[in-house]
Amino acid sequence: MRQPAQERNAEWVRAALQQAVLLELATLPPYLCGLWSVNTTSGPVRRTLRRIVFDEMSHLGIACNLLTTVDGTPLLTGEALVPTYPGPLPGGVRPGLTVFLSGLTTHSVTMYAAIEEPDHPLPPAQRAEASYTSIGAFYTAVLDALSAQPQLITGHRQVIRDMSHHGEGNSLDPLNTLDDVKAAIRVVKEQGEGTSATPENPFPDGDGSGELAHYYAFREILRAHELSDPPLGPDEWNFPTFPMGGVPAGGWPREDPTTPAVIELLDEFNRAYSGVLSLLEQAWKQVDAEQAAIRLDDAVTKMFELRSPARELMQTPLPHHGGKNYGPEFRYTDTF
Repeated sequence: MRQPAQERNAEWVRAALQQAVLLELATLPPYLCGLWSVNTTSGPVRRTLRRIVFDEMSHLGIACNLLTTVDGTPLLTGEALVPTYPGPLPGGVRPGLTVFLSGLTTHSVTMYAAIEEPDHPLPPAQRAEASYTSIGAFYTAVLDALSAQPQLITGHRQVIRDMSHHGEGNSLDPLNTLDDVKAAIRVVKEQGEGTSATPENPFPDGDGSGELAHYYAFREILRAHELSDPPLGPDEWNFPTFPMGGVPAGGWPREDPTTPAVIELLDEFNRAYSGVLSLLEQAWKQVDAEQAAIRLDDAVTKMFELRSPARELMQTPLPHHGGKNYGPEFRYTDTF
C-alpha cells in the first residue's frame, strides 16, 4: 500500500492480489474457532457466525479468481506463507491488530469487528490511530490499479460455483471484464463493511434481507452481551460454549503433560487443514473448468470435516490453564 499509485503496475497488482488471497484466508480460522466453540445447534449468534464463515469462504474464492484473471497463481501452501496465530493480517491491513485463535469471548468478537471495521463506520468508532488501512481500502487500491490497466484482466482460469440454490455464501462468477471485477470487489467490501449509507449487507444470503454487514453483525453480538440481564462476564454467554483457550505462538506445547492422544489430534487437524489448502491451490491451477470445480468441491467437503476434530479438542482440558480447553492450531504441515 506504500507503493505510489502511479507505480502500481501488473507486478504490483498480482502481488497485492496474492496478499488479498492470504488476507481472506487469515479471517477463516478465528471465525471458525468462534463458531465451533458454540455448543448449540441453533440461535442467532451461531447463525450469524455460520453465515459470515460462508461469506468469507466465498471471498477467498473471489480473491483467487481476481488473481488468476490477471494471470497470477494463488499460493496457499507452505509454512512460510500460510498465516499463523497470533499474528498480523496480511497485506498491511489493520497494522497493530493481532489476530488470535480462541473460543467465543467478548475479546475475540471485538477482534472480529476490528478485522472488518470500515474506514468510516456508522456511527464513527473511537480509535487511537488517526488513519489505518481497512480491508475495503486495500481492495479499493487494487480496483483503482485495474481500472487504470483493464488490459490485465484476461478471464483465465476462473473457478465457477453457483450458490444460488444453497442460500449460503456467494456464487463464484467468472471475472472476464472490468465490470465483473468491480462487481466482485463490491461484494467483498460491502458484505464485510456495509456502505456509507447503511449497515445492512447489500448481498444477503438466500432470503436474508435485513442482514447486517459483518462489522455491524459483530458489534450487535457485543451489544447484546453488554445488555444482558443479569450481566455476563467476558467468557459467559446466554448459551453454552466450549472454553477454548488462546493458541500460543508456535502452537500448543507438545511436551508433558500433553498426552499422546491430544498431540495426535492436533497433528491430525493440521494435516487435514493443510490438505484443504492444497486442494484449493490445485483448483485455481486447473485449466479445465470441470477439474477445477471438482478440486474446489473436495476442498469444501474436507473443510467441513475439520469441525469434528476441532470440537473434540475444544472439549479437552488444558493442563494447568484454569478451566480452559485445547483448540485447533491451523498450522501448515507438508505431511498431509
